Amino acid sequence: MCVMFMGVYRRFLAVVSVFLFCATGVWSGDCADVLDVKLWEDGLPNSNGHDGGIEDVERGIYSPELRVFFPSEEVKTGRVVVACPGGGYSHLALGHEGYDWAPFFNELGITYVVLKYRMPFGCDVVPLSDLTEAMRVVRSRCVEWGVNPLDVGVMGSSAGGHLAAWLATNGPSDARPDFQILFYPVVSMERGKTHEGSVSSLLGAGCSDEERLKHSCDRLVHRHRVSRAIVLVSCDDAAVPVGNSVGYVQSLTSNGIEASLHVYPSGGHGWGFRDGFVHRDQMLNDLRCWLKGLDSPDMGAVRVACVGNSITDGHGIVMNDMRGYPALLGDKLGSGFCVRNFGISGYTLLQHGDKPYRSHESYEFCKSFEPDVVVVKLGTNDSKAFNWVFGDEFKDDARCLIEELRGLPSHPRIIIAYPIKAFDNPFQIRDSVIAGEIIPLWHEVALEYDLEELDLYSVFEGHEEYLQRDGVHPNDRGVEVIAEEVKRAILRGI
Repeated sequence: MCVMFMGVYRRFLAVVSVFLFCATGVWSGDCADVLDVKLWEDGLPNSNGHDGGIEDVERGIYSPELRVFFPSEEVKTGRVVVACPGGGYSHLALGHEGYDWAPFFNELGITYVVLKYRMPFGCDVVPLSDLTEAMRVVRSRCVEWGVNPLDVGVMGSSAGGHLAAWLATNGPSDARPDFQILFYPVVSMERGKTHEGSVSSLLGAGCSDEERLKHSCDRLVHRHRVSRAIVLVSCDDAAVPVGNSVGYVQSLTSNGIEASLHVYPSGGHGWGFRDGFVHRDQMLNDLRCWLKGLDSPDMGAVRVACVGNSITDGHGIVMNDMRGYPALLGDKLGSGFCVRNFGISGYTLLQHGDKPYRSHESYEFCKSFEPDVVVVKLGTNDSKAFNWVFGDEFKDDARCLIEELRGLPSHPRIIIAYPIKAFDNPFQIRDSVIAGEIIPLWHEVALEYDLEELDLYSVFEGHEEYLQRDGVHPNDRGVEVIAEEVKRAILRGI
């Protein structure tokens, strides 16, 4: 019932937002369809050494703000794109890489937001802090602006592409985008692979190789925490080597993340929305088709967090971010649900285990997601002998996990999914401990907290054909089975 209420409540907010626009005149029918919003009304969190004076575009001094272009009510979809124009981190191409794109996105029903961000002048945290705040502002005003907080993408061109990818790979969890659009992006900052002007402006002249690597987005990709992307570039780009785009797409796909790469035979660098780009029509059609094919949850969708180890993570499943059990679960549940994968291979429930789940960054991401439903599937790695020496702490650690999840603002419904049966395997995972000790302990905790239980162990018992050759991880068929069982468990409570 709680999950049903949360979903209905979020849908109610989406409907109220439309009324607010009409009632207040912020945006409705013949009302103004462009809005300027200043960032950091309570003061800047940092400084590039040039803040506080009058804006001076010639010197690359900007006051951080958003310009929001709203589509008409008739075509509005709730999707949002926040754009970061390029300019080598020394100035902003606000026209052809910023404002000029507004009609294209508005015609697709997309609210389009251009970020005028501050230049770093060697202080690398400044641009990212402005973009982070921009994403938070957009999501915080989802009711007022009639947009979907689960469908907010980031767009960047050239150095703005680096900023967009940097947020997607390295930003705080509440500001990360749901999709990325990157034009001829600076991705790597490694020597000999990048646009040196952008590096110098962001990190300062003479920056170390270590600093370059820390800001190379292709090295920062982690599956399930970085969003899908489309990357568009010309192969004759002499300013930013095309290898930046290719390398980023390779890094995304190697982590199981969906990515689309479009390389045009000519055009050079910096074409943006300009008519002079010889492949402009093809580029616009490629982007339009990608956006139209981009599925997204409904406004007010029920948020489902899948917590677990490598079985949730999707070990051994090709493109596991798209084909692991949480992804299939999302497909089965439909757009009324938003399912996220917070599985981490090799991790334990036990805090004294070799890899405790609650100490990993993904757990923090899970909590900041504020889920309505959490499916907990932990315990397989705890069965290893060197972990189970702490088995007498399992129940208390389980209680801590449950109490932390229950204490979230969303007060989620929690489903305990038992570990699946383990057959002969090379990982030191002991099925006897799973069946004889871990599952009974989970059952006791579930009774104590009145939690729902999902017996996946019995589902897999006698079905070794559901597993990969390693005897532990589900194959494509096994993943389908888990997704179906979890779907039934979730729908039973709604």
